[in-house]
Amino acid sequence: MVVNVGDVMGRVAIAVRPDTCFADLVETMRRFKVGAVAVVDSGRRPVGVVSADDLLLREIGAERVEAVIEGRGPGRGNTKVAGDKGGTAAQVMSSPAITVTEVTPVREAARLMHEHRIRQLPVVDRVTGKIVGTVHQADLLKIFVRPPAEVLDDVEEAVRGAGVEPRTLSILVEHGLVALTGTVPRRSQIPLVVESVHAVDGVIEVDDRLGFATDDLITVPPLYL
Repeated sequence: MVVNVGDVMGRVAIAVRPDTCFADLVETMRRFKVGAVAVVDSGRRPVGVVSADDLLLREIGAERVEAVIEGRGPGRGNTKVAGDKGGTAAQVMSSPAITVTEVTPVREAARLMHEHRIRQLPVVDRVTGKIVGTVHQADLLKIFVRPPAEVLDDVEEAVRGAGVEPRTLSILVEHGLVALTGTVPRRSQIPLVVESVHAVDGVIEVDDRLGFATDDLITVPPLYL
């Protein structure tokens, strides 16, 4: 069974408008105890995301500019830059927003978080694009604490889908590790079985100790006459 974002997501989305001021962004994150908020347009479609890191960088930038203006740092001037505390969500946000839908596989959502170094993603309706919730890194981790019996059922189904009867194998599931021992009919089935089992949500590693009855990967040399 493939676990999708819709199976683990939160149905509440903390979002702000593009014209939300810096102070209100900070207060929103503090009030709801979140590390990021989505920025949505008038149609509730995400156009960007503001994270706590974005706000901290802006604070640092603001202090640097104030130091320059007051002559406490190298160079002088009175030009404001992105560090101005009077900015809005539209000026601070990362854009475009990286989003997922309820039918996005959890593994894909986890890949996006890792690739973009973020801890949460807005979940949007796949038809309208409107925000419908949020999925957090902690939500995705739930799949790795699935009951062993539940994971075993899915592993057996994966083995069966690869053309091998699971009752002919010994399958052990423990803490995300799946150990496979036994004999499959054909050698070419081994990588298919391992790949199918590894794709099961909750499986972290596969210990493959499978043998085969027939080596169907042997290349027969051509017969020269």
